[in-house]
Amino acid sequence: MSETRLITTAVGDDQGITKVVFKDRNILEESAIQQIGDELTAIIDASSNPKLLLNFLNVEHLSSAALGTLITVNNKVRQKGGQLRLSNIDKQIYEVFKITKLDKLFQIHDDEAKAIKSFK
Repeated sequence: MSETRLITTAVGDDQGITKVVFKDRNILEESAIQQIGDELTAIIDASSNPKLLLNFLNVEHLSSAALGTLITVNNKVRQKGGQLRLSNIDKQIYEVFKITKLDKLFQIHDDEAKAIKSFK
């Protein structure tokens, strides 16, 4: 398994949306979470008004540390006047978002198309 990149990014259409798809099914290990945080921070820092879509299609498990990283990423995006959307979250993971009330903090959409339409 390669340690290089844990996320796959594809710069979106003319709306300037950066779509991020996670490679790993399980985002649990501290080193992987740190690397994801670093990669997302680099994307945010490269834009003056970041529009970031995190697609969790392949993800089956997230640790509490991963949730913490998502909160940090959200704060960085907001500090730059940007927008963050989450999509394709597994039902079990979404339950954790509801229990922790993170479903109120993040804009979560069923699929990528709905998430893209929600950007302003």
